[in-house]
Amino acid sequence: MTSRRTFLSLVAGSVVVPGFAHAQARPRKVALYANIGEELMHFDVDVANAALIRRDSVSLPAGVQYCWPHVSRKYLYIATSSSASGYGAAGADHHVSAYRIDPASGALSLHGEPIRLPTRPIHMTTDIPSQHLLVAFNNPSALRIYRINADFTPGAEVKQAPIDAGIFAHQVRVTPDNRHVILVTRGNEVTPQKAEDPGGLKMFDYKNGVLSNQSEIAPNGGREYGPRHLDFHPSKPWMYVSIETQNKMHMHRMQGGKPLAAVVYSKETLAEPNNIRSRQAASTVHVHPNGRFLYGSNRSQDMVDFEGRKVYKGGENSIVVYSIDQRTGEHTQIQNIETQAIHPRTFHIDPSGRMLVAQHNLPVDVRDGNAVRTIAAGLSVFRIGSDGKLTFVRKYDFEVGNKLMFWMGMVAL
Repeated sequence: MTSRRTFLSLVAGSVVVPGFAHAQARPRKVALYANIGEELMHFDVDVANAALIRRDSVSLPAGVQYCWPHVSRKYLYIATSSSASGYGAAGADHHVSAYRIDPASGALSLHGEPIRLPTRPIHMTTDIPSQHLLVAFNNPSALRIYRINADFTPGAEVKQAPIDAGIFAHQVRVTPDNRHVILVTRGNEVTPQKAEDPGGLKMFDYKNGVLSNQSEIAPNGGREYGPRHLDFHPSKPWMYVSIETQNKMHMHRMQGGKPLAAVVYSKETLAEPNNIRSRQAASTVHVHPNGRFLYGSNRSQDMVDFEGRKVYKGGENSIVVYSIDQRTGEHTQIQNIETQAIHPRTFHIDPSGRMLVAQHNLPVDVRDGNAVRTIAAGLSVFRIGSDGKLTFVRKYDFEVGNKLMFWMGMVAL
């Protein structure tokens, strides 16, 4: 569990952003990192005041896709790509870089040379002792494993027997006992031009960087099943999976360190599941550090014409909050709160469990009466109450141009 708790304790220059507090001299205990394209910004996290203080940034070889910290919290591994997201235009530059995290300030500095990847990485993790990097690729769907060298730099690929990596991998996670790997494959929704591609959870036994004994969880053969992300309870044998294309949150029990196939509980992620105004997509899921609450994000961003302009069609852009029954693992929705912006692709909870930050990747034009206004990309900050519920505090806006705010997270220093 150390690696997962470390990451929930995780992971986004020097230009001053209006609305941010001035940097303080004393070091902070938590750093937040968030990207705009290839720039990875660094902030101090003021949990008591639910505020972010802009510090500095580093420039990566291409757009940041995902990051994961070494279990020691001394290094941050950053996956980058010049490819567009989804099935967009393919680029040629794909890397994993290691950056040293300054233990006092959280500032990042390049550590060794990046390694090249074959295609766009969509997600990355380490195994529990941080001896290997596991990288998921969406197009074509694949899973590759790389050694972490003795000097903490990313190393050579560990060759694997052929595996079934499904369709559109979106996340890879190692189970808390370090004995199993789960590759979350979303599949693709049906369109007028193409039949549905099934989704599934591809599961493997795992030892010393090597995968074996593949199996699968795919309710209904993977039809009308589009899993995106999963998370583990910090102390109970329970796993929660966000089902992107059906806007559900599933709960699985685990046995022998491995999830069982049965979906024990399936709950709605939306506040109004019978009032879907545009395509809705469930996204990231995180269990609160105390194990009593569960959080997921809902996204929509379809557009319509309004007086010659494209404006947001309407829908839910929110964080859903569930309470978790500590006897059964059942999650019950207790809140659904709007994030004050469009398309909260990802969010993170600080290690103390008192603050949640949601990231919105693009500016979106919305209708405001007979006028049109733009809601900027940015970071929305919430306090987390003792009852698990969220209170919106503030939003930090960013000018992103033609780039994306694609990833963010926090690291305990």
